[in-house]
Amino acid sequence: MSSLLPIVSLLLTIVVSLIVVRVATHALVLTGLSQQLARFQARSAFTGAGFTTSESEKVAKHPVRRRIIMLLMLLGNAGIVTAVSSLMLSFVETGEGVTGTLTFRILAMVVGVTILWLIARSPWIDRRTTETIEWALKRWTDLEVRDYSSLLHLSRGYAVVEFSVEEGDWLARRRLKELKLPDEGVVVLGIQRSSDEYVGAPLGRTELVPGDVLILYGPKEILENLDRRRQGSAGNWDHHKAVDKQREKEAEESLMHEASPQEQGIE
Repeated sequence: MSSLLPIVSLLLTIVVSLIVVRVATHALVLTGLSQQLARFQARSAFTGAGFTTSESEKVAKHPVRRRIIMLLMLLGNAGIVTAVSSLMLSFVETGEGVTGTLTFRILAMVVGVTILWLIARSPWIDRRTTETIEWALKRWTDLEVRDYSSLLHLSRGYAVVEFSVEEGDWLARRRLKELKLPDEGVVVLGIQRSSDEYVGAPLGRTELVPGDVLILYGPKEILENLDRRRQGSAGNWDHHKAVDKQREKEAEESLMHEASPQEQGIE
């Protein structure tokens, strides 16, 4: 049995590595990354592949994600060295005599790795592992720190602003469904009432009154125009121009999407 100890050590190293990568993946997801991107970055850091992409820059600029990646790099180096050492020892004869043939050792290692691979690919185990890891991370860490600036693309012409509704504003004393702000590319995230009531994700029937503070998300230039917009024909005209501009933008994006080689299967 002593000759199998290095193989057991190798399999345990692989198990620990899979768990570490899985935990790191869900930790990155809690900071705002997508599941696919988080998995790619976790595996890249753990294996030391070091891909240089725009997504990697986002990870490096985020303090929490950067700490996770640095820890993965350290654990990855230790894990790879341990795995290689165990693999070499698996095929080195000891002085106590041969207790198993080379074929038996290779077979034991292949069977063990195959079983681990099947377990890692199991959807049921993946769901249960995901639930357990997410519960543990939320229970014992404060990793739920979203990079909202990156998520909302605030550096690409979009902004989140607070907008105070005053008497005479184009928005004042009108319902959201009448304003049709989404047609301009503007989303009302919430309303802080003067009575300290907060309305999150308000519905179309919600009426805006002077004293309300709106939290708006949309293109910067549209938000700036909305801040200056007053009641009357001039305000309505600004609304129509903003709607036309948003439609032109959507049409351009649609054309770009249709012309994309990937979408048409052209390499």
